[in-house]
Amino acid sequence: MNYKVAVIPGDGIGPEIVDEAKKVLNAVGAKYGHEFDYTEVLMGGVSIDKTGVPLTDEALETAKASDAVLLGAVGGVVGKDSWYELPTNLRPEAGLLAIRKGLGLFANLRPAYLYKELKGACPLKEEVAEKGFDMIIVRELTGGLYFGKRETKEVDGVLTATDTLTYNENEIRRIAKKAFDIAMKRRKNVISVDKSNVLDSSRLWDKIVNEVAKDYPEVTLTHMLVDNCAMQLVKDPAQFDVVVTENMFGDILSDEASMVTGSIGMLSSASLREDKFGLYEPSHGAAPDIAGQDKANPIATILSAAMMLRYSFDLDKEADAIEKAVEQVLEEGFRTIDIAKQGEDFVSCSKMGSLIAERV
Repeated sequence: MNYKVAVIPGDGIGPEIVDEAKKVLNAVGAKYGHEFDYTEVLMGGVSIDKTGVPLTDEALETAKASDAVLLGAVGGVVGKDSWYELPTNLRPEAGLLAIRKGLGLFANLRPAYLYKELKGACPLKEEVAEKGFDMIIVRELTGGLYFGKRETKEVDGVLTATDTLTYNENEIRRIAKKAFDIAMKRRKNVISVDKSNVLDSSRLWDKIVNEVAKDYPEVTLTHMLVDNCAMQLVKDPAQFDVVVTENMFGDILSDEASMVTGSIGMLSSASLREDKFGLYEPSHGAAPDIAGQDKANPIATILSAAMMLRYSFDLDKEADAIEKAVEQVLEEGFRTIDIAKQGEDFVSCSKMGSLIAERV
């Protein structure tokens, strides 16, 4: 089979980690008889430098014409980068918001899994890490505070900023259904996270999630306030199976969940719409401080490529091969610098990609 993949290397370490994911995909193609056709797309700071905007209409159309999108990372260092002297709608991250909206990607899936080989890298107490955990955070991606009205103006002589948080019942219902469908294939447990003791949007969230739950009698539904969830993720992450939440809460909680795995460099991500189309990216950022040094951990991007095979192309066997190759490399003791213990040898970004590709 031939698959068209729009590739967005992006900024910082993005080009390095994307190269390693492509290396692994090519190994999959060679073994299983598939061909991946890559079309490079500019987005983020590199697009600003070349075109003046973080995402052009042409780049978006190229992404739409593909079977899936593989993304590295976008952005720079706030306060040190001329990109962040630009208006908000022209900064690198605006390209990410625009492509999500333009492609209709309403559901973000972020697995957080603690590999037994990396329990020592987990920052939690030994007895907590020993239990392990395997969760997936399902984040609504195209509504809420990030897509609300933004305004800064002078009110009675005082600069005042306003950001609006808006959700309608249809947006909530479709992300809830996605979460319950995923739960049916896992441990049949959904925790819905909100701030319903304060926010009207969260009270509507509760109401609609409860309605959706009636169609899934086999799934246990629990509601949890976001501040309690943040605490529980570090106290007892093993209790979580599927977490469904709104955009901003999901952004924060998924980064927290990724760090308790030992490194944010380990966590993959998928952003999906109703059909099989998706955008796949690591959960971490562009890490410009180590860009070009071959120090980045490519595993999150490689595992994101595995999610692409599974969710967009229905290539479960091939996705399993990548995930097993990652486990094998870790079992053999290979580590990038971010997951290596102090004084322990580590391998480069490119070496880690080669090791995983070889084991595929």
